[in-house]
Amino acid sequence: MTLLAVFLLAAGTYGLRLCGPLLRARTELPARTELLLADAATVLLCALVATSALMEGQQFAGWARPSGVLVGAALAWRRAPFLVTVLGAAAVTAGLRWAGVA
Repeated sequence: MTLLAVFLLAAGTYGLRLCGPLLRARTELPARTELLLADAATVLLCALVATSALMEGQQFAGWARPSGVLVGAALAWRRAPFLVTVLGAAAVTAGLRWAGVA
């Protein structure tokens, strides 16, 4: 029964994702709406990053994690390579935690 539910959910998900490209030519959104949808996706992603960086469960995550995220954001803004950005953020977070900054 569980396997059937998984297959049905997979088929439904595939069908919904297929509807986008198939129906895109049939619907016309105003340029302003498309711009707002693109901005909404950016805002949603920023909110997810902020929540993940600042909170752990229901409590503040401490200063090490947000500091690492800020360093990663600064490196990405300066167009550092992806590996350098990830390692820089991880090194700052690990260094602060090693130093006792929660």
